[in-house]
Formats: sequence, C-alpha cells, structure tokens
Amino acid sequence: QLQLVESGGGLVQAGDSLRLSCAASGRTFSKYAMGWFRQAPGKEREFVAGISWNDDSTRYGDSVKGRFTISRDNPKKTVYLQMNALKPEDTAVYYCAANDRGVVPHPVAYDYWGQGTQVTVSS
Repeated sequence: QLQLVESGGGLVQAGDSLRLSCAASGRTFSKYAMGWFRQAPGKEREFVAGISWNDDSTRYGDSVKGRFTISRDNPKKTVYLQMNALKPEDTAVYYCAANDRGVVPHPVAYDYWGQGTQVTVSS
C-alpha cells in the first residue's frame, strides 16, 4: 500500500499562487509515477499534471500549461504542484495519485489516491 496525503490548499484571489504538496508513505515512492487531478462540483475528475518516477518526463493538462509546475523529491517522498496565476476556474478539490505504469492522464490508470485538498480561487 501507498498512502498519500495532500496539503497546501486554501482560499486565494485570482492571480495568486499556491503550492500543493503530497506526502507519501508505505511502499517505495520512487518507483511510482505521480499525478495531480482535480474535480469541481458537478464535473468529472480532470488531469492536471503528471511526473515520471525518475523526474525525466512531465505532462500537463491544457488548461494549466504554462501556469502550473509539477515536481518531486524522492528522498522526501513528496510531490509538489506549484500553481501560479490562479483563476476562478481552477477552483476544485485537488488530488494526488500514484501508478506504476507511467505518466498517463486517465484517472483509471492510478492505483493510489489521496483524500484531496480544496483550492478556492475568488475573482
């Protein structure tokens, strides 16, 4: 089992920045690709960003390209999501997830999920 715990969410204004963290415990974190997803009320879970196990590949959803950056620190068993130039449409619950298949944008490919952290961006 791999346990994931997100933190760093909150209420911010449009244009502000936030950094989300996802701390892992349990199995070997460094063997897993990691992803960030988000889900707004009434909407499907959306891929935000993903990073390979060895940090040599990243991928972003179209709506966040150029504004968000995913990174990881394997010794600390933590993955981060730096979010800049936030918009009201970024408001959602943000989840981190892990899989051993690679950087893929589909939620069904991920085996482990955190409980989520709320991000609210006011206009």
